[in-house]
Amino acid sequence: MNEQADIVIVGAGVAGLVAARELGRQGLETVVLESRDRLGGRTWTDHRLGRDLEIGGTWLHWTQPHAWAEVNRYGLEVTRGPRSEETFWLAGDEVRRGTLDDFMNLIDPGMTRLLEETMTWIPRPDDPLRNPDLAKADAWTVQEKLDELDLPVEERNANEAAWVGHFNAPLDQCSFVNALRWTAASAGAWHLMHESSAIFRLAGGTKGLVAAIAADAEASGNADIRLSAPVRSITHDADGATVTYGDGHTVNARRVIVTLGQNLLDGLDVTPALPEAKLAPAREKTASQGAKAWIRVRGPIKPFFAYSSQHHPLSVVRTEFIGEDDAVLVAFGADATRIDVNDRDAIAAALKVWRDDLEVLEVGGHDWMADENSRETWLIQRPGQFTGHHAALQAPSGVLHFAGGDYANIWAGFIDGAVESATRVARQVRESLA
Repeated sequence: MNEQADIVIVGAGVAGLVAARELGRQGLETVVLESRDRLGGRTWTDHRLGRDLEIGGTWLHWTQPHAWAEVNRYGLEVTRGPRSEETFWLAGDEVRRGTLDDFMNLIDPGMTRLLEETMTWIPRPDDPLRNPDLAKADAWTVQEKLDELDLPVEERNANEAAWVGHFNAPLDQCSFVNALRWTAASAGAWHLMHESSAIFRLAGGTKGLVAAIAADAEASGNADIRLSAPVRSITHDADGATVTYGDGHTVNARRVIVTLGQNLLDGLDVTPALPEAKLAPAREKTASQGAKAWIRVRGPIKPFFAYSSQHHPLSVVRTEFIGEDDAVLVAFGADATRIDVNDRDAIAAALKVWRDDLEVLEVGGHDWMADENSRETWLIQRPGQFTGHHAALQAPSGVLHFAGGDYANIWAGFIDGAVESATRVARQVRESLA
């Protein structure tokens, strides 16, 4: 006999757990099915290189209202990495050295010109499709808009590297709207956008947030979270759905919330099939395809930032932890196929773009592009995807609803976006069952 539940939630990332918590508080029974053997999805704290490292999502900020509400709800401590004492960047093939302020001043003219019309294009980030002309901006790539600026080579390299650090993708595949959305969420100020997306993190790791949400969901007595429970198929009609998972187990539910990212929707076995408006962007795939590497080097060293260009395997490197005799760096590149984040020699060679005095002791990371449960890093869309598909990706398909950071209005691709989307969809599901 099939199990019965009010709602089945596919995925136990931040969005799935928040949805379970919100619905459980309303007395609705949820079964959360997670393919992985852990909670968190693309938010994952793992102990490596002698530290608790964020293999996936990391940064949050008080300008991110949904994530910050969670920080306050659970009394979580926020910290930051060590302040940079020196910064390296490239002028052509020449390495320049200065302060972080020197670098920020270098990119300021380009950033300011690139983003000066942000609030015209997106006057309300919470209603990002409000401007009917936004499709025009969505047709441009970030690379095209940077090229229009005709920057000197030093400024060009610096601006490109900064955007690769933000977007984790080749800039000629990233819609300009991604840059506008991030900056609009920061009231049009690029300095604030940079700080909001890349500085502050949870002192105890994102695992603390994930565990707190899961415990809160289970405390209602209405959330049953099952790990190593991959969903095999979903059949649905106007009255509900049957979800098959694992070795053939089934659950009947009145509603289903799917929290898979955009790139996974076309691999989900759904009968009747999902609308073409959801499948098309899944087949196109997001632009985000980069690498995130953790690197332990021999110390002592001064905390530093380093920027190369988008054409190097690692475009951005910075110090995240300082020890007495070692330091741990985090690095980002535009294309995961160009560097193996678990290959110490490859990482060491990539660092020599800036400096040859670092002794690499250990490296670590995760290939999110090869991970069958993600197939993307964080959401960065290709030209046309946002204005063409955002509304359709958010919309329910019969009794199937869709939540996750990829479908957020404000901070899409961030922890904040996952909370925003899940909160909204949980309310919609509750109202549909009322």
